[in-house]
Amino acid sequence: MAKKLFAGHVLRKIRERAGLSQVGFATRLGLSPSYVNQLESNVRPVSAGVLIAVSREFGADLASFEASDLDRLVADLGEAFADSRFHDGSVGLQDLKSVATHTPDFARAFLDLYGALRRMSEQQASLDDVLETQGGHPGRPQRLTPPYEEVRDHFHYIDNYVDDLDESAERLASELGLAWHADRLRVLSGWLADRHGVTVDVVERGSADAPIVAFDRRRKLVVLDRALPRPSLDFLLAGVVGDLTAEDLMAAHAERAGFTSPAARDICRLALRNYYAGALLLPYRRFLSLAKDYRHDLDRLAVTTGASVEQIGHRLSTLQRSGEKGVPFYFLKVDRAGNVIKRHSATRFQFARYGGSCPVWNVHEAFEHLDNRLSVQVGEMPDGTQYLCLARSVSKPASGFGARERRYALGLGCELKYADLIVYADGLSAADKSRPARIGINCRICPRGDCLDRAFPALDKELLVDQSARGVVPFSMR
Repeated sequence: MAKKLFAGHVLRKIRERAGLSQVGFATRLGLSPSYVNQLESNVRPVSAGVLIAVSREFGADLASFEASDLDRLVADLGEAFADSRFHDGSVGLQDLKSVATHTPDFARAFLDLYGALRRMSEQQASLDDVLETQGGHPGRPQRLTPPYEEVRDHFHYIDNYVDDLDESAERLASELGLAWHADRLRVLSGWLADRHGVTVDVVERGSADAPIVAFDRRRKLVVLDRALPRPSLDFLLAGVVGDLTAEDLMAAHAERAGFTSPAARDICRLALRNYYAGALLLPYRRFLSLAKDYRHDLDRLAVTTGASVEQIGHRLSTLQRSGEKGVPFYFLKVDRAGNVIKRHSATRFQFARYGGSCPVWNVHEAFEHLDNRLSVQVGEMPDGTQYLCLARSVSKPASGFGARERRYALGLGCELKYADLIVYADGLSAADKSRPARIGINCRICPRGDCLDRAFPALDKELLVDQSARGVVPFSMR
């Protein structure tokens, strides 16, 4: 059964942006003022007819009405309110949904404040670290959200899809005739030379800390590191093309996002450049069609397109164009220590915003497979939602003798209801599906009291220790 859509805050913003009263808004849409009032107050759900009318009259993207933001906000608020510092007991799910539905801007502001509270607590716990990181000025004001987290959250809430940038890259790919098996480095280098007088040199880096790509606008010269694999060279050069082609689009997007610091805006520009590169090399409609034909076989897609598996996984997580959506995937990249390098989710799957992730999740198992084989897992979150979880490790070659090879784990997944569209689900047995791995966001907020992999108790539970007997986990919760 389709989920009812309550989007009063979105309708209200569209009306206010148009400078209309509820009466004027209702007249434009052919609705009664009382009905519009009920819609904006979330008393009644938004119907398909209203969606079409709003799109026709105000040019609003129908994707802005989707309920995915609500699911994310509710999950993030639930994680925050699990912290016992906020409440003596747990805040009910309906209360969280009410806050997220009626006052989403307030909910996001609250999450910013919660993040600030956690960081302040960590700083107070280690004054030496504070003095070191702040250069001896412990009273210096701190940002509510670190720049990287602010940018990650921004992409998280737009489903990791940027429409104008994606379509711009798709148009250029068509203009250039970028076929899957084309020498894309040659094609892009030729375009840069013809259109912008830019020369591309692929050379050996002089030192390990030299840039892998450098664009000197004054000299009109791009220098790339010869040691990089071909997919990386293509990607980096496509990013330079994006800088020259869509610089205004990137700047406008970063400005609209309303970041709180220049650093966050700069990081966003970098993320948008990478986004453009992926969209240029793997243009939306062609790649979506190929992914469907191949049933999302990562290696087969990589071989056909000339992209890396990491680039394929990242691009799959962005296929959320209104009216032409692909399977909603989550995607992440972690290092050996569990640090999240990349995370994107077009699903309800929630990554831990604070603290470690669940040890039962197969993304951590990927490092055990030195042959980079793919791990397939059916996982179930505490809310009962089941996911098809894929994970594999990838290696970044050492740059020379004495340099260390870098290894990362990639995670890609979707809700199990899409399993028929994913080739990796074919090997799952009935037992795999009937006995999913019981995963969670992380131990701090996971309600599972019988998990043998629990590292510490949930913050909203009472800790119990039996002095006369103990199990695998040396405590219980109530």
